[in-house]
Amino acid sequence: MKTVIVANGTLSETDGLLSRIQHADMVIAADGGAVHLHRMGIVPRIIIGDLDSIPENVLSFFKEKQVKILKHPVRKDQTDMELCMEYAINHGCTDLLIMGATSTRLDHTLANIFLLRRLADLGIPTTISDASNDIHIVVSRLTLTGRPGDLISVIPVSDHVKGLTLEGLEYPLTDQSLCMGTTTGISNVFTQDLAGISLKSGAVLVIKPKAEN
Repeated sequence: MKTVIVANGTLSETDGLLSRIQHADMVIAADGGAVHLHRMGIVPRIIIGDLDSIPENVLSFFKEKQVKILKHPVRKDQTDMELCMEYAINHGCTDLLIMGATSTRLDHTLANIFLLRRLADLGIPTTISDASNDIHIVVSRLTLTGRPGDLISVIPVSDHVKGLTLEGLEYPLTDQSLCMGTTTGISNVFTQDLAGISLKSGAVLVIKPKAEN
């Protein structure tokens, strides 16, 4: 089930939300993400969160549309994003796109990015996408499409990464070991339309900057 989570971070129409959401089987609003959806005329299946970031008129609009609302207390141990991810996992998500998950709040941005580790361990392909980057965490293998000249960075996010192989890139690697805190994988370059990242153990953060128009 293709699922989209829309959060309350930075999001603009230029992020291509409308086109990317068109084929989603399930759309989830993480609290104030409902405001973005309301602005774009998109009705989610469910709104999840403590509802502290949704104006009353937006909430009333979605209630009239019979959108399911799962309210949590403000004082809780999980962020709205984590609660949305759990809902997606428990309701058959097989492919997840997350938008509005980055912002000037670096703590929330990093927390959202590192939540991808859980989805990676479950074998659910997940992307955080914003106007500037597509972001993944990889624990086994990922193939990305691009164009020759596109940039990609592969950053260790576990103490040790073993068996790292990079294919289709200007600086390939074969069965290499990297440690967290090294910059070997920064600013690699696509040499063809597909790039492969695979590893035997550990985890890497993969960031593909979007080409400027």
